[in-house]
Amino acid sequence: MNLQRRQLLALGTGLAGAGSALAQAGVQADARPRPAGRKVIGIALGGGSARGFAHIGVLQALEEAKVPISVVAGTSAGSLVGAFYAAGFSPWKMQEVALKVRDIDVADLSSGNKRGMIGGSALKRLVNGFLDNMPIEKMQRRFAAVATDLATGERVAIQRGDTGSAVVASCSIPGVFVPTLFEGRELVDGGLTSPVPVAVARQLGADVVIAVDVGGRPSSKPRTGLYEIILQSFEIMGRSLAQLEGKSANLLIQPKTDDFDGSDFSARKEMIEAGYLAGQAAIPELRRRLGMA
Repeated sequence: MNLQRRQLLALGTGLAGAGSALAQAGVQADARPRPAGRKVIGIALGGGSARGFAHIGVLQALEEAKVPISVVAGTSAGSLVGAFYAAGFSPWKMQEVALKVRDIDVADLSSGNKRGMIGGSALKRLVNGFLDNMPIEKMQRRFAAVATDLATGERVAIQRGDTGSAVVASCSIPGVFVPTLFEGRELVDGGLTSPVPVAVARQLGADVVIAVDVGGRPSSKPRTGLYEIILQSFEIMGRSLAQLEGKSANLLIQPKTDDFDGSDFSARKEMIEAGYLAGQAAIPELRRRLGMA
């Protein structure tokens, strides 16, 4: 199996007065009662393709520090990690899954067509299989997978329905994945409109948002295949928006992922470790801002 084929297989505004804008974005205000005097903490997990494994390490550090996260918004790779976390998987169980999953479990080249190199049915089966077909609205934490409407260019925050389909939509890099049809809309990767979905986490009810930006500098190594060229171009396009979104968070965590290529899925353990170290380093500042002991 050649390198490009292996890489393809491994690819895994304020609420006040904004009712119409939220409806267009697919975001619904959280009507559930909040604990008196307690801030709702949310996490915004950004896109980054293979670098998304770093999210797992960040979550491990936050769990060890007993940070009570109740809202999760994820874009692209962040939606995959976020779905598992919102459904109740511990970050250590997520690491176990991430290190065991085989290439063939993630992507299905045979379902590609002229609109994309690969289809999303294998990724959908993977997610729904591990989560026992749990729909988004039944998750332990409030969750949204962020995608982009191909017809209108609008950001879409998917908060209900089939979790696997929502994750595939959020991960559908144009040209790599076939666009995903979800509730009558053709959706592509959320990184086009919200690479680090801080605003969505706030709209889901978070008072405090921790943003995790796993994107790094574009790699200078030669681009030898179509997938690598598309992914590099997508990452370059999204960096400015990701940096802008990250600054709007209460706390921004940026794992050191520059040494890892977004198309290299062989360094999963190392990327998880990079996320853990970045998460640990952020804990003192997070405690100070939250008034945690």
